[in-house]
Amino acid sequence: MLKNITFSADSEMINKARKIAEANHTTLNDEFRRWIDQYTNRPASESELLDILSRMSYVRVGKHFSREEMNER
Repeated sequence: MLKNITFSADSEMINKARKIAEANHTTLNDEFRRWIDQYTNRPASESELLDILSRMSYVRVGKHFSREEMNER
């Protein structure tokens, strides 16, 4: 379900963005949807990744693998 929201920005900036979108055969609405999709699905930040690694520090492989074992397919 699509939901309407309202943003405010400088009118000159909005006009410039509309011209860029029109030149790219799209709309500001489409560009916003693309942006919010990328924003919400972005990779975790370095601090988030470090936090995950620290929480998984208890994990142990239990065995050292040889080069041949690691390259087996």
